[in-house]
Amino acid sequence: MSCSYSSQIDTMKFGKSICVLNVGGTRYAFTRDVIRDFPLRRVSRLHACATEKEVLELCDDYDRDRNEFFFDRHAQAFVFIMLYVRYGTLRFVPGVCELSFYTEMLYWGLESAHLDSCCQKRLDDRMSEIGLDDLSEMDVGVSGDECQSSGEPLQQTALTGRAKWLEKMRKTFEEPNSSLFAQLLASVSVIFVLVSMIMLCASTLPDWDTAKRNIVEEHRIVEAVCIGWFTAECSIRFLVARSKWDFIRRPLNIIDVIAIAPYYVTMVMAQAGIPGAGLGVVGVILRVLRMMRVFWLMKLARHFLGLQTLGLTLTRCYRELVMLMVFVFVAMAIYSALAQLLEYGLDLGTQNPDYASIPAAAWWVIISMTTVGYGDVYPVTIGGRVLGGMCVVSGIVLLALPITFIYHSFVQCYHELKLRSARYARNLSVEMLR
Repeated sequence: MSCSYSSQIDTMKFGKSICVLNVGGTRYAFTRDVIRDFPLRRVSRLHACATEKEVLELCDDYDRDRNEFFFDRHAQAFVFIMLYVRYGTLRFVPGVCELSFYTEMLYWGLESAHLDSCCQKRLDDRMSEIGLDDLSEMDVGVSGDECQSSGEPLQQTALTGRAKWLEKMRKTFEEPNSSLFAQLLASVSVIFVLVSMIMLCASTLPDWDTAKRNIVEEHRIVEAVCIGWFTAECSIRFLVARSKWDFIRRPLNIIDVIAIAPYYVTMVMAQAGIPGAGLGVVGVILRVLRMMRVFWLMKLARHFLGLQTLGLTLTRCYRELVMLMVFVFVAMAIYSALAQLLEYGLDLGTQNPDYASIPAAAWWVIISMTTVGYGDVYPVTIGGRVLGGMCVVSGIVLLALPITFIYHSFVQCYHELKLRSARYARNLSVEMLR
């Protein structure tokens, strides 16, 4: 009896050198060493099975004679998953529902984070349409052990040594919700941004020069620490970036460089013997560069969902924004020409000097169309007042037309980023439990 049981264990422990995976009728042959180290968790767990019962918990059927494992799953979806295992790129199968492919991913131990960014967006949009926050592993029949391990990125299995460390560092600095340490770094970065903004605002106060002379050393230390933190953060993110060229082209990274550069320019000018206040053109350039630090506030977009939603909406709605600007520009050109004619050009004895030129009238048109109405410029003739009423009404209509598209895009972007944030929060909860 013991010999029979031992023989069964040896058979299930892959005594044969070749193992066959039959997924939806498509057969894949692998050596037992490949199965043991296979990146897909469900497949690699087959190597540890000691009985046929354990094997059938992972697959639908098993042929002991041919050492063949049967999986009643979508064959074409598994082809794309295998392409990801080989090349590291995962995209949706053309013609297959995004949610169906996502269930296949969960079955084999993958998550939406493994998808390319464009496919992640499609999946988030699809989930938003049906009001679904996420698909749970239990919905597709994944076991408890599989659920605990499915959150592990597949790339961490494939990456080793230096590449794995670089990927971990990149996520720590680029994705604030990826880990507890990343959240800590994000919080420290926000504190430095706020301190820097407070120092910048305080430097414009009338009594700042006197206070600065009294605490000059403290001021320099705080400023140097803030600049040092931002410089180190930007440098590390550049070194661990997957593509240095893509990193340089990102708007937020350009803003980081623009905000950091003035400090070092000031230091260079001081070393060159140029006075800090400067004279003439040099002084103006120095003051402009120093005020560029206000762009540090854009760094908060990495840490706050609202600012991320705004940036993503503006990026996706640039056509609607251009259309809005065209509407305003055309209306402004027409109304400013008519206003100049009615208020000044007809020369009926009541010339209004505020409308002496079309550019001057354009200022009145833009504040009227946006219903601001400062009151510094206003028409005095009957025709000009009638034109002003038409200008206000048409401005409301023209500004409202593209707003609907922008609003829907904002809601869509918000739900998409909210789903992504919730996904990171779940992964973080799993990390804390471990």
